[in-house]
Amino acid sequence: MSRLGKQPVTIPNGVEASFADGTLTVKGPKGTLTQEMRDDVTITVADGTITVAPANETKEARALWGTYAALTRNLITGVTEGFEKKLEIEGVGYRAEAQGQKLTVNVGFSHPVLLDVPEGLTATVEKNVITIAGIDKEAVGQFAANVRKVKKPEPYKGKGIRYQGEYIIRKQGKKAV
Repeated sequence: MSRLGKQPVTIPNGVEASFADGTLTVKGPKGTLTQEMRDDVTITVADGTITVAPANETKEARALWGTYAALTRNLITGVTEGFEKKLEIEGVGYRAEAQGQKLTVNVGFSHPVLLDVPEGLTATVEKNVITIAGIDKEAVGQFAANVRKVKKPEPYKGKGIRYQGEYIIRKQGKKAV
């Protein structure tokens, strides 16, 4: 039994939701999001709530029940509030610059790394903090992971790109004799 799946998802004012042909569409003040749903889960939209239930008693249907309930909540949160991830750059001479839909990252390589910001997302840079924002939680998280992958934080000095609040376990390094 999915504890999250049993709870109905409430649709706030100003948000419209519809389910047709296996696709859940949510329209809100920030935009429109769609999610493909499998046949193992039944979705009903009525009385200002979205209810998710397993279509049959298979193990896979029960596993997808909570997953699709969480995805539905993420769709509604995305079109009302949006999502954002913050990344910190740490290291001498390490910096980033955002120009339109391009993000330029200088992190100790012989060349700057150019990243294209996906459509629907915005990237801003203030000092050593990169903020990635958008309405699609999956796209925001994936682009943040791609930016972090350019230069992961290393365990000796902690230089690199990390999520804000991420803790890096430090190693001791060489000992002098």
